[in-house]
Amino acid sequence: MMKPTFDAEALKAKYNPEGSRLRHDQLELLNMLRVVADICQKHNIQWWLSSGTLLGAARHGGFIPWDDDVDIVLMRKDCKRLEKILRTMHSDEFVYHDMHTDVEYVNIFGKFRHRKGSIESVNRRYAYYKWRGIGLDIFAIERTSYFSAKAASVIYNNLQHLTSYIRIGWLRKPLIRLIEGICLGIVNPTLRLIGLINPRGEYHYVLGTGWARHTFFLKDTLPLSSATFEGYTFPVPHDMDRYLTNVYGKWHDIPDEKSIKRSIHCREYRREIYGNEE
Repeated sequence: MMKPTFDAEALKAKYNPEGSRLRHDQLELLNMLRVVADICQKHNIQWWLSSGTLLGAARHGGFIPWDDDVDIVLMRKDCKRLEKILRTMHSDEFVYHDMHTDVEYVNIFGKFRHRKGSIESVNRRYAYYKWRGIGLDIFAIERTSYFSAKAASVIYNNLQHLTSYIRIGWLRKPLIRLIEGICLGIVNPTLRLIGLINPRGEYHYVLGTGWARHTFFLKDTLPLSSATFEGYTFPVPHDMDRYLTNVYGKWHDIPDEKSIKRSIHCREYRREIYGNEE
């Protein structure tokens, strides 16, 4: 790995200094990640860090200073096992938030979330959610083509996006379920068959999730390696550089301020960092 060419202390001072709301929530997300990691270890479930969390581990040794979530990935069959465990766990502190536990939650991927608390998200649908605390994203991947992953994402997410503008709950909720039924029951199975035309052996997030350009190859991922994240050791793909280069290009470089600001999902963090410029 290349040595960092940025001022890590200056980035931390600007975006997530000790005592800031963002840093407080990052450390709580780290605690939640450790909870999920312990559950996976207990049940022999394979998982690894991904997306911005993997980038943070590789480039910063922990959270990207402005990052406000955690991303992990599992194979589809392993994810189904983990979801079953998380849905049935009895916890006053955490809940597994997905379309099965909350009709208003339309994402294909689930979120291991704090039951209490609320963040002010830029996502207009957030106000409808049953739970609005901080949480980590749990993604599944399946063997499929870029075409199928992209098509499923465009169809499902564009249709569901329209329902976020419907303020009447008794009308919005049935439409959400109708779209889920059509896409998950008809569109995605068809695209899954098309995705079998996949000579490169690509894996993508489960159909309908989004982020189709995130391409996984088992030869770059397994067997898993490990990396340090905020002082703890977690599983990562054995060729982190290959994955990060495929997704982010020159991932060692710090993005421009406009890109950073756009990536911050929560208004509280934006106000904390940028003040009245938020």
